Amino acid sequence: MNSRRTFIKQAGLAAAGTMLIPSFACTPATAAKTVGLQLYSLRELLPKDVKGVIAQVAKSGYKEVETYGYSAQGGYWGLDAKSFLTLLKDNGLKAPSGHFGMDGFIRSGNADEIKPLIEGAAAVGMEYFTCPYLDGSLRNSLDDFKKISARLNEASELCKKSGLQLAYHNHDFEFKKYGETTGYDIMLQETDKNNVKFEMDIYWVVRSGNDPVALFDKHPGRFEMWHVKDMDKANNGLNTEIGSGTIDYKKIYKHARQAGLKHLIVEQENFAIDPYVSIKQSFDYVNRELV
Repeated sequence: MNSRRTFIKQAGLAAAGTMLIPSFACTPATAAKTVGLQLYSLRELLPKDVKGVIAQVAKSGYKEVETYGYSAQGGYWGLDAKSFLTLLKDNGLKAPSGHFGMDGFIRSGNADEIKPLIEGAAAVGMEYFTCPYLDGSLRNSLDDFKKISARLNEASELCKKSGLQLAYHNHDFEFKKYGETTGYDIMLQETDKNNVKFEMDIYWVVRSGNDPVALFDKHPGRFEMWHVKDMDKANNGLNTEIGSGTIDYKKIYKHARQAGLKHLIVEQENFAIDPYVSIKQSFDYVNRELV
C-alpha cells in the first residue's frame, strides 16, 4: 500500500438507503449488473499506452472503469476529459466514478482545491466524485474525523451543483479504535447520508478484522460502490484474483441489495501473474458467480 499512498499524496494531489430489510431476505436482484475495474490496478501500464490499456480492459469484458490521478494539467494520462470520454465510448465503456485527491481541501477548506477536479469528473459524465485516501497528518483523533466529515459534507454540496455524488473509499486506518468507536463510525454518523455515499473496499474491511455484512446491517443503503479484491491465502498483505483467495464474496454479495450496491469494481494492487490475465480471471469469476 505504500506505493498507492505515495502516489495519491504526490498526485495532489448503495438505492436502498431507507429500506430496512432483514439481511436474510436480501438478494442481489437489484444490485450491480455490470463489472467495473479500478484502473489503478494497471498503473504500471496506463501512462505508457492509455489507448491500448483501455482497449484491453474492454476486451476482458469490463463495461465500467474507475479512474485515478486526474489533474487539470495532466488530464487523464495525457488526455483531456473530452478525449478520454471519446476513448471510453469507442470501447463501450463508462466511468461512473473517479478517485480524486482531497487532502488539500480537507486541510484548508478552500473550494478552489477541488473545483477543477469536480469539473474533470463532470466532463466525463461521472456519477461519483470519490475521495480515495487521507494523508496520515489529517487523521490522528476522533476530532480529526469529525473535521473530515464536515469537509466531506461541504464537498458534497459542491459536487451536487455539478450533478455528482460524493463518495468515500476506505482503507484500514478508519477502523482504528478510539475508545468504543472508530473513525469510520464517526464518518458514517456525521456525514449526510443523502449526499455522502461510501465505496466499501471489502478487502480492507476484512483485513482490519471487521465484517462487511455487519456494516450493511447497521448502515443500509450507504455503500453504493464496492471495491472487490481478494486476499491471498498465504499472505493477507497481498491481493489475488477474485475467487482464489480467502474472502467469501458469494456470501457477501447476497447482501448487495441491503448495502445499496450499484457499482461493483474489481481492483488488484499487486500481481503474481500477468496483469491482463489476472483482470480477465477476476472478471470471469465475478461475472459468472456474482452478478
